[in-house]
Amino acid sequence: MTVEESSAAAEPNEVVTMGVARYPIAPNCRVNVRSGPGTKYGIVRTLALGVSVPIYCQTPGETVTGPYGTTNLWDNIDSGEFVSDAYVHTGSDGYVARHCG
Repeated sequence: MTVEESSAAAEPNEVVTMGVARYPIAPNCRVNVRSGPGTKYGIVRTLALGVSVPIYCQTPGETVTGPYGTTNLWDNIDSGEFVSDAYVHTGSDGYVARHCG
């Protein structure tokens, strides 16, 4: 699979690319990507407006409040890169990917 395609089993805003689901970041939010699951971890980069991110795995960490609620769930979007699930539209309050580790 080399082209993005919608999966029949996917959530309404989920796109599956190369077997990994991608989810949109909250509108009008430039989200900091951290080196670990909390705001005490260093900022690796900041996401551009309107992007979608892959979620490779998820892990508990610092509790954060954002556009999609309050959660301690953090999404691993690349090697050593995490964003709070409170800023990612997954359509779920729980895990949508495997647990990290």
